[in-house]
Amino acid sequence: MTKLKTHSGAKKRFKLTASGKIRRGHAMKRHNMRKRPTDMKRDARGMCIMDSCDAKVIKKSFLPYGLS
Repeated sequence: MTKLKTHSGAKKRFKLTASGKIRRGHAMKRHNMRKRPTDMKRDARGMCIMDSCDAKVIKKSFLPYGLS
């Protein structure tokens, strides 16, 4: 069977933790920030761990060999 390609958009958007979980950025942070409450903006800093059901799809389809 041929080798699978890593999705180039997924390479830029996701990071793997040492235990193999996937980290992602928070949504709704690109524009219209003046409308968002301060606590929402503060909670959306940094990255968060993706849910296992969504991470399974990302790992299988977009990142077949992980990130290197």
